[in-house]
Amino acid sequence: MSKGIEFEDTRMCTSDVLVQVLQNIKTEQITLRDIMSLLGEQGLLLICALMSLPFLFPVSIPGVSTVFGAGIVLIAFAITINRLPWLPAFVVDKNLEARKLIPVLERGVKFLRRIDRYIKPRLTALTTGALINRLNGLALMTSGILLMLPLSFIPFSNTIPGVAILMLSSGISQRDGLLVILGYLLMVATMLYFSAIAYAAYMAGQALPLLG
Repeated sequence: MSKGIEFEDTRMCTSDVLVQVLQNIKTEQITLRDIMSLLGEQGLLLICALMSLPFLFPVSIPGVSTVFGAGIVLIAFAITINRLPWLPAFVVDKNLEARKLIPVLERGVKFLRRIDRYIKPRLTALTTGALINRLNGLALMTSGILLMLPLSFIPFSNTIPGVAILMLSSGISQRDGLLVILGYLLMVATMLYFSAIAYAAYMAGQALPLLG
């Protein structure tokens, strides 16, 4: 039977964990399983934070949105049901080109260095307790699903949910309720943004017969 998850305060900030991962990438190809192995005991939430980084910058790494998005959704589902996650082989064993991923992660370190100083335990009622963990897990899972939607041709379609995932995962792991609130707001903003685009596309489709 799967063990329950007990989230403990992390011993390292996210940027230091990312530096540790970068120092241990020695091959031309890397998988999510490799990244999880390098992270060791730092936890599921830090994995989600790391997987959100490629979507914060205007670069394209084939396959990352599907692989990392699916990984985030499955980990978030495990958080929601308070069980250790099961990840399918096509997610954790898909080869990603290290030469393309490393520069993105290096930029992520610089980004995280700027925000690490502002992350601290506060509003801890939003990050403590079984019920709150489940609600936060649902928010993280929803953001992961939004990230996976095939809308990469739309500006910021990956960036906004990516930042939401980073805020939620970092906020929960570092016991920072303010970041969790920002994550929820960005998740809602993503849903409103996609809804507005869908509505605009629908109205454009309705207008085509009239133009003809």
